Amino acid sequence: MSGQLLLIDALNLIRRIYAVDSNQNKGSDEQMINTCCARVAHACEKLIKITQATHAIAVFDGDKSWRYHYYAQYKSSRAPMPETLKNSLDKFKQAIEQTGIVVFAPVNDEADDIIATLADKMAKNQLYSTIVSTDKGFLPSLNNYINVYDYFKKEYLDHHSIVQRFGVEQARLIDFWAMAGDKTNDIPGIKGIGTKTAQEIISKHADITLAVEDETLSTAVRKKLATGMADYITSKHLVGLRTDINLGFSLKQLRLN
Repeated sequence: MSGQLLLIDALNLIRRIYAVDSNQNKGSDEQMINTCCARVAHACEKLIKITQATHAIAVFDGDKSWRYHYYAQYKSSRAPMPETLKNSLDKFKQAIEQTGIVVFAPVNDEADDIIATLADKMAKNQLYSTIVSTDKGFLPSLNNYINVYDYFKKEYLDHHSIVQRFGVEQARLIDFWAMAGDKTNDIPGIKGIGTKTAQEIISKHADITLAVEDETLSTAVRKKLATGMADYITSKHLVGLRTDINLGFSLKQLRLN
């Protein structure tokens, strides 16, 4: 295979478009869904052109990934998908497929891990891919072969934008989230360690476990680190994306018609 692989985080794209359309809806739910499907398909067509993709896939989430089994509170406070949208997902899949993009809905795996696995396979073969999502979890994957594109801001994300947004280098994002936590996904982090403290610790230590003995940190912070190390390890597993998912298909099958 050669070319450019377009990797669409399907529900991320759909839910953002649906949120706007449902708020502006003045007709029936069916009319709104049809309009929304058309907008999603149009977005997919635009993304093919923007990325100059030769291969493409839109990945949906499976029911319960390994993270739900590993940590029972994972995404526990997240609002459920609206029933109107949930009952219409097949229509969205058909709309995407009509653009020539392959649709993949795993049984259990999360879209993030599937996308990360595909991007990693491409990069290891020195082939290019573009991930389309507003999910910050893809940012650690960014490298010379993997781009991340925000469709709604119309921009590619880069190392400079990561430092501006999070105050840490890209290579330290997973450590940062594992310490400070991620409320959107109910990932705990270390209790009592906020964004500023996490940034300070990361700026001083390549290995977070060494920070427990750092006397330039307050006694209270060192105590929080010591007592919260188990949560840090749990959180680090949760925020990192897997790149070893068994896909069951080849990259050649994703060629655009």
